[in-house]
Amino acid sequence: MPQTRFEELFRSAQRSAYHLEMRDAYGLDEDYQEWSAGHRFDPAERWPWWIDLVSSAVARGVAVHRARIVSEPISAYVRYEYELTSGHNIKAGEAVRWLPRRQASGLALPGNDFWLFDGTTVLFNHFAGDGTMTGEEIVTDPAVVDLCSDAFAVVWERATPHEEYQPA
Repeated sequence: MPQTRFEELFRSAQRSAYHLEMRDAYGLDEDYQEWSAGHRFDPAERWPWWIDLVSSAVARGVAVHRARIVSEPISAYVRYEYELTSGHNIKAGEAVRWLPRRQASGLALPGNDFWLFDGTTVLFNHFAGDGTMTGEEIVTDPAVVDLCSDAFAVVWERATPHEEYQPA
């Protein structure tokens, strides 16, 4: 199976892979629908490819950080993300932090969620209004990379680690 551009960037990262999420809902797929119906599952069993991808990056010394800017009270979708984070993201080796949106008002943020690899390459994720992903965009322009790097750094500094965050 061919790797996606995202997987190629992730597997080639040497120092860091930082992800900034700013939406209160993403595509309401079958996994979310199942969770919403009350069926709880082990995310590590559901998505072992993620555990493998992240844990292999962390093993080679890559810092994998995810910051989420969220509205409070949190949406049902963010509750789903929150409940799955320990068994999915943290288990894989990610460090995850949460920033209430009201604490982000004075920040200069890019218009889209992104991954920043090694401080040199940004992969923007584009979404439709219903939260389904419509595409990706790779950018290496130093001004855009700097904007994303600075935005991630300030969000990360202000955000609460997953282990301490208590969603409202």
